[in-house]
Amino acid sequence: MAIEVGTKAPDFELKNQHGELVKLSDFRGEKAVVLLFYPFAFTGVCTGELCALRDELPKFVNDDVQLLAVSNDSPFSLRVFAEQEGLEYPLLSDFWPHGEASRAYGVFDEEKGCAVRGTFIIDKEGVVRWTVVNGLPDARDLNEYAKALDTL
Repeated sequence: MAIEVGTKAPDFELKNQHGELVKLSDFRGEKAVVLLFYPFAFTGVCTGELCALRDELPKFVNDDVQLLAVSNDSPFSLRVFAEQEGLEYPLLSDFWPHGEASRAYGVFDEEKGCAVRGTFIIDKEGVVRWTVVNGLPDARDLNEYAKALDTL
């Protein structure tokens, strides 16, 4: 079960597509975070969602907000995926220990071995303020994230 609104967001440290470590707590006090878990790079629904975010990037990466997209893929495959799709925001690898961050947020599907489509908006103090979780085949509506960000 996914963590609830009002919960302090579990911290994590994951490698991005360039092998750099990214810690959620590095944004505390600085930016709100849109934390997006997705099953796998190179799949149809995931590619569509991540490219839609790319196309609306100023809403999700700016002076007040940082987008972090997390999958259970290796950082190496995420780099190729980011280059292929022109994704310039951080794609974080929850590959090893496998699914540790996804489990902390309650969005890891043990049977499939990947994260489901969970999105968490975390305020500057590190508290979850909005969340939506969709099943593997169900794309999310990024306009919902934008509306939720407007309420912070």
